[in-house]
Amino acid sequence: MWSICKKECNQFFSSLTGYIAIVLFLLINGLFLFVLQDSSIFEYGYATLEKYFELAPWVLLFLVPAITMRSISEEYKSGTFETLQTRPLTPLQIVAGKYIAVLLILILAIAPSILYVFTIQSLSAGGDIDFGGLIGSYLGLFLLSACFAAIALCCSGHTSNAVVAFLLSGFVCVIVYFGFGAISKLAFLKGKADYYIEMLGIDFHYRSISRGVLDTRDLVYFFSIIFISLFITQKKISTK
Repeated sequence: MWSICKKECNQFFSSLTGYIAIVLFLLINGLFLFVLQDSSIFEYGYATLEKYFELAPWVLLFLVPAITMRSISEEYKSGTFETLQTRPLTPLQIVAGKYIAVLLILILAIAPSILYVFTIQSLSAGGDIDFGGLIGSYLGLFLLSACFAAIALCCSGHTSNAVVAFLLSGFVCVIVYFGFGAISKLAFLKGKADYYIEMLGIDFHYRSISRGVLDTRDLVYFFSIIFISLFITQKKISTK
């Protein structure tokens, strides 16, 4: 499993593409947070990273599929999946190795944004910021990234075309993140099933945990999405 993880990480950083993806993630967030007028914290007037945690999921909707689109689909296309089958590895170990590699890459992408915390703290009037809320927001962002990674890896395991994997995973992630919330706002659902439909979306639980309050229902939801996605991926690989 760890050999698969190491291979995936080395492959991602073997070219400039990997570094460019991470730099773009930080650059886009930095521009919206400090430069662009409509979203800049200087215009907002409060020492908070709320804008960052609102924007980051939308950037991850493109970054995560870009990272995972070749993870399994390229194995099918290039024929190296048959080589993997000859190794003493179970389908579960293959999926786990690839998934952990994606998580490590995403942690490397998110970790530099901690510099924003010190920047915000230095800009605040009293030097104090809500660290409890920040910890909750970062935990929510990590769990959100983990869900996107599991979904995108599942999509990559269902096609041998990396572009199709990218588009499919992006579409599914958008639906799971934003779709249920949009459906719950339909007029005929108001006051009826709108709340329960909204609870099916990642955005509902992400906003909940970002408030700094750990609710077991949110954790169960995130881990359920991850488990189901990886289980489907493992079953798909097992049939190959």
